[in-house]
Amino acid sequence: MSHVFVLDAKKQPLDPVPPGRARMLLTQGKAAVYRRYPFTLILKESVSSPRVQELRVKIDPGSKTTGLAIVNDVSGKVVWAAEITHRGDAIKQALDRRRAARRNRRQRKTRYRKPRFANRRRRHGWLPPSLESRVATITTWVRRLKKLAPVTALSLELVKFDFQQTENPEIGGIEYQHGTLFGYEVKEYLLEKWNRSCSYCGAQHVPLEVEHLVAKAKGGTDRIANLCLACRPCNDAKGTRDIREFLAEKPELLEHILAQAKAPLKDAAAVNATRWALYERLQECGLSVECGSGGLTKFNRLTRNLPKEHWIDAACVGKSTPPQLQLQKLSRF
Repeated sequence: MSHVFVLDAKKQPLDPVPPGRARMLLTQGKAAVYRRYPFTLILKESVSSPRVQELRVKIDPGSKTTGLAIVNDVSGKVVWAAEITHRGDAIKQALDRRRAARRNRRQRKTRYRKPRFANRRRRHGWLPPSLESRVATITTWVRRLKKLAPVTALSLELVKFDFQQTENPEIGGIEYQHGTLFGYEVKEYLLEKWNRSCSYCGAQHVPLEVEHLVAKAKGGTDRIANLCLACRPCNDAKGTRDIREFLAEKPELLEHILAQAKAPLKDAAAVNATRWALYERLQECGLSVECGSGGLTKFNRLTRNLPKEHWIDAACVGKSTPPQLQLQKLSRF
């Protein structure tokens, strides 16, 4: 379970306590429930000269799900974690329905003003409502956690997908990628694009390898449109054969894979469009903001032998990640 937030009688944040300690405070009548989500207690008596440990909020923003984690940099303990599911797709669908209704209304023989365009002005830094909701939700949660815990710093995964180098790695001048994190960025993107499963058999929770749809031995390239994921048995079975030959008896699967390989970079575009807006709004919280890349996050998680979860990725954001992270069985909200 996540630790429980505690406020003193003057609503100043204290160190979060384990659920057992929180239960004891409630049983002894020393505290009352201040908020049920996230669960927070408020002490009935003030604490003189409280000693609090500095905590860090870590954020792993995603196009659909964002991971949050509060980490003690000294002890490496993850005291609280959560995952936020964004409503971007639902907001876009609602706006599409409203736009369709308005256009349909203009076609009917009813009194309605003509469409006007000269009165449309967008303020500086404007974002589409589906993306604005994503940024506002993360910012709201950071401000909320700042009031409930002694947070002194933030760590943000400032992801940027380079579309040109993602689509065409042979463009030249990419030797800087050949460092410790080489390959992590592309592999992470492919895992999201192919739903962390084998493209051929759909196997999950198994080691996945980067597979070339057109083998490099037959002129295939490292373009992202020519890459997918495959488990070891499927990768060995395909070998250097053309995918159309390999899936000749499965035309539906072949059509799906070819379409998915050329799917637009919609999620990557959403992350790119909001990265700086989120960074600037987090800076307004008055806390120091540390930035890290997606490749560094995955590198930190793998070197610490941690499973893949959004909140665990959040705990691994940035260079401030402790050498050892103490993970408990945290609740997912």
